[in-house]
Amino acid sequence: MAQIFFPRSKDAAGRGPGGLREVHRQRRFASLRAIMALVLREMANSYGSSPGGYLWAIAEPVGGIMLLTLIFSLGFRTPPMGTNFAIFYATGVIPFIGFLSVSGRIAQSIKSSRALLDYPAVTFMDALLAKVFFNVITQLLVAYIVFSFIVTTQETRTDPQVIGIALAFLMVFTIAIGVGTVNCFLFTAFPWWQQIWSIVTRPLFLLSAIFFIYDDVPDAMQKWIWYNPLVHVVGQMRRSFYPSYPGDYISYLYVFGVGLVLILVGLAFLQRYHRDLINS
Repeated sequence: MAQIFFPRSKDAAGRGPGGLREVHRQRRFASLRAIMALVLREMANSYGSSPGGYLWAIAEPVGGIMLLTLIFSLGFRTPPMGTNFAIFYATGVIPFIGFLSVSGRIAQSIKSSRALLDYPAVTFMDALLAKVFFNVITQLLVAYIVFSFIVTTQETRTDPQVIGIALAFLMVFTIAIGVGTVNCFLFTAFPWWQQIWSIVTRPLFLLSAIFFIYDDVPDAMQKWIWYNPLVHVVGQMRRSFYPSYPGDYISYLYVFGVGLVLILVGLAFLQRYHRDLINS
């Protein structure tokens, strides 16, 4: 005699017979949940214990840039370009600080999240993307506040081009993510590289065309500093504020090419060795 099977019924809470809840093999949007949790953790660890919380993430660099801008504007009455030193200096230092901040935080992704990476639901890509999201948004807010304050309170005689400014930020963030991804592997695999990197990058402040224009540099020096991607980024940012500035030396292909190659190389090493790095 054939047996008739009836489907097992579930209660309103999704429990089957015996009151046991069924286990879902995979949560929806698991990666997105992990990234947002890591972003909130980054905010709490970095600024949660200080009065004002996340506001310090914006107020601190804004205050530093404003102070340095004031000091240099008093010391140099006539900038190499335009008539206002504050906007000239800001168009150079904001991309530079954005590069240092984003690349530096991304480089610490595995180190700062090593305990969480032991859980299967959290991957090294989640940690990287959380750092990218949090720090890119922060730097964009800093830039918006600084540029808006200078343009609205001073006579800069500039004509900001939004598309050009967005392209400059895309360039600097591409380079920053590439350098940060490679250093994320190197800092964890070879701790001594972090000290060497801090020494190597110190001259960048003087070699990234922050206080001068690339065109005013002697030809012999131009051939060397052209290979610094930040020179192209600063040139693009200044061309976006000073439409009359040609910036013929700017190479988008070079900047995006270097940035994307570094991202691919960094991700390849992390994909291959991230478990070894976490367990080391």
